[in-house]
Amino acid sequence: MRTTLTLDDELAERLKELAHRRRLSFKQVVNETLRAGLASGRKPAGGSRAFRVDAVHCGFVAGVDTGKLNQLVDELEAAEHVAEESR
Repeated sequence: MRTTLTLDDELAERLKELAHRRRLSFKQVVNETLRAGLASGRKPAGGSRAFRVDAVHCGFVAGVDTGKLNQLVDELEAAEHVAEESR
């Protein structure tokens, strides 16, 4: 398959040097390097850790109707918008 690939300058230089030392084409070195990387099963350096969310009980104040929280948010956003417009 033919495709366009943009490499970091440092990586391109290292691949070119490897191709020269091994007397292979740049294409062969890129393919071999990608195959080796994919076969290793390792995550890339600096890869992200698994994202985790821990649930916490909020303990709403008595008298707050949790079914109407969206309405409360809308009212607060409207009040904030009015305050910004009056500045």
